[in-house]
Amino acid sequence: MSFKTLATSPVSLITLLVLFFAFSLTFFIKFNHTPQGLFDAQKLALFNGTNERLPILLGILGSVFDVTSGKSHYGAGGGYNHFAGRDASRAFVSGNFTGDGLTDNLRGLSSTEVKSVVDWRDFYHKRYTYVGKLVGRYYDSQGNPTKYLKGVEAKAARGAQLLEKQKIEEAKQTTCNSRWSQDEGGEVWCEDGYPRLVQRPTEIALTGKMSKRCVCFDDSQLDQPGLELYEGCDFHAKRCKV
Repeated sequence: MSFKTLATSPVSLITLLVLFFAFSLTFFIKFNHTPQGLFDAQKLALFNGTNERLPILLGILGSVFDVTSGKSHYGAGGGYNHFAGRDASRAFVSGNFTGDGLTDNLRGLSSTEVKSVVDWRDFYHKRYTYVGKLVGRYYDSQGNPTKYLKGVEAKAARGAQLLEKQKIEEAKQTTCNSRWSQDEGGEVWCEDGYPRLVQRPTEIALTGKMSKRCVCFDDSQLDQPGLELYEGCDFHAKRCKV
């Protein structure tokens, strides 16, 4: 049968249309519904803003985002260009934007610092276009999350719980009033009660460091352990220089 006869035959025409539709559908699915891309470090490095023909990408916790719309910040010469073309998750909280500081390793960070990195990832999901995953610490070669990523997210969740617990506990106490001026220095005072320094009980778990805050206590509470009188301040003074 000639092509002309095939094309003019109703049955054959339907067959051709079905085949064309099937091919078109396959093409559409293949090129428009493929899973988000996988990158390795070498490939991601190509998208660092130095090539005008390529988009600018960055990674955080193994998620890769297109930040080309923020070219003035992430492009060559931009203030955040050190994030482009790599996963520098740790630098989002460490502030170390050079050398070994530009790493995706979060080892040694506190739970609230890890939570902050996760919050940054959430920010990029809302602000920029998610384009794929970086194979390595956080995703395996199949794009599945690693144990390290699951551990990071669990630690961030603990940080959120501790922050909420600290917020609730501190809300039960009356915080000292305070002020500072260049001429007179700092001062804390209580309208009711006496100013004392107290340790923030969850701070070590949160930040890895111990900090203190000023709380007002009445006479009946001043014999509690752990209360610290400001240096140079009288026992029953309502105001103390700091």
